[in-house]
Amino acid sequence: MMQTTWVALILGCWSSLYLLDAFLKTQPWSTRRYTTFLDRTGFSVSVCQFRWYSTAMNRTFVRLAQWRPQFLRTWFTCGVFFGLVAMLLSVFLLTLMVFNTLTRNTVENQVLTPVMPGVNLPTSQISYYLLTLLVCGILHEVGHAIAAVREQVRVNGFGLFLLLIYPGAYVDLSSDHLQIISPLRQLRIYCAGVWHNFIIVLIGIAVLFTYPWFLMPFYTTGSGVVITQVSENTAVSGPRGLAVRDPVTSIGGCKVTSIKDWNQCLTASIREPSLGNCLPVSMITELDTSNKKRLDVKSPYIDCCNETSSTHLCFMYHTKNNPDNVYACLPARATTDRPVCKFQSDCYSPNMEMSCVYPSVDNQTKLLRVMHGHKPPLLFLGHPLDLHYSVILSNYIPNSLFIPVNLPYALETFCKYLISLSGALVILNVVPCYALDGQFICQGFIELILRSTIPDKEVRGAIFSLTVLFGTVLLALNVIMAMWVLFVG
Repeated sequence: MMQTTWVALILGCWSSLYLLDAFLKTQPWSTRRYTTFLDRTGFSVSVCQFRWYSTAMNRTFVRLAQWRPQFLRTWFTCGVFFGLVAMLLSVFLLTLMVFNTLTRNTVENQVLTPVMPGVNLPTSQISYYLLTLLVCGILHEVGHAIAAVREQVRVNGFGLFLLLIYPGAYVDLSSDHLQIISPLRQLRIYCAGVWHNFIIVLIGIAVLFTYPWFLMPFYTTGSGVVITQVSENTAVSGPRGLAVRDPVTSIGGCKVTSIKDWNQCLTASIREPSLGNCLPVSMITELDTSNKKRLDVKSPYIDCCNETSSTHLCFMYHTKNNPDNVYACLPARATTDRPVCKFQSDCYSPNMEMSCVYPSVDNQTKLLRVMHGHKPPLLFLGHPLDLHYSVILSNYIPNSLFIPVNLPYALETFCKYLISLSGALVILNVVPCYALDGQFICQGFIELILRSTIPDKEVRGAIFSLTVLFGTVLLALNVIMAMWVLFVG
């Protein structure tokens, strides 16, 4: 239902924008002013697409292309070699995927996996996904533009677009200038985009492995975990519950120094019986507020407290004189402040009779004491998985209130999207397929390699057409298979 609502909302917004654009262009009182505004700003509206085009970036491209000319020449030449290797590797991988599917071999990981918001992309991470697409698209096109200026090809302009909800970028190069330069110079331009995408992948990997060291002056690790988000309307939310920026150091008596420890402590609390607390029998009798004490009860747990009580909980224990279970309604916080025990022998005292009292709850319900900073401990009563799904944690505890608590998570997530999406753009764009960079890269390689051995231009054209046709069919088959796996399984 939520997905349908979002689709309807997006289509409704685009329809309204398109109708507004058409209305302003057809009305006598607005046509001239509106078209002048569009020409001056570079904006344009079409069906489900919004574009911005400008020549303002041209001078920047010229300045960047004039920086260290010899280095840039070597840089983009390396991109040519990478483009050839990447094209061969991409075609091999996609062919292998089709072969494995047709022969019914098991394919553990798809090379291409469509990313669909609300289907296999969490709605909370849509902003990361769209921002990554925009960054990768801009750097891809900037690579084309700098390489083009470097090879004396005019850049007419640079633009951004929004297609439905997907952002992107494009660069307008002079086709006349492209046709008259050598195949090697063409390849430096054509391969610059995927070359920059590959560099983005390397930078993302480097940042992903080194960012913990950069964050060390601002965050503390190894002493606990910090809460970065608390779900609303849960047992741990509210004024007396857990809050963002709370450092958690233990749960149910289990020490927590990392998210791994947190998960292990919750898992242990699910598998093991509930722990108890040591209380003197005389104190139990004094604090007990139950209306009656149940002896010889066959049920493993009962509720001996008033249902309206929010501070008391029914506990179970036994004494030397009465080995059967005895139930008492005790104040939960005062009881859990006592030493933790697992067995009755853990509570031995030579001066007074002690007893280990256990929460009288079912096997699925646990009483967990969560230590979070300098606040009073949180007493969580319920299934541990409810606690697990109620909060989002981070290993990085900010050293100051001015340091963002979500920065490590945002940086890690953004790097992962950069690596995956930029790598996917490399695989897609180098495929010799119509309308992709691979089409022009393939043409440049054929002209560069076969011009001397196959002087007939028509024969080279036929080889190019067959190669691009094969690449297009190959990519289409992989997309169809990926969509089938995603929606049909």
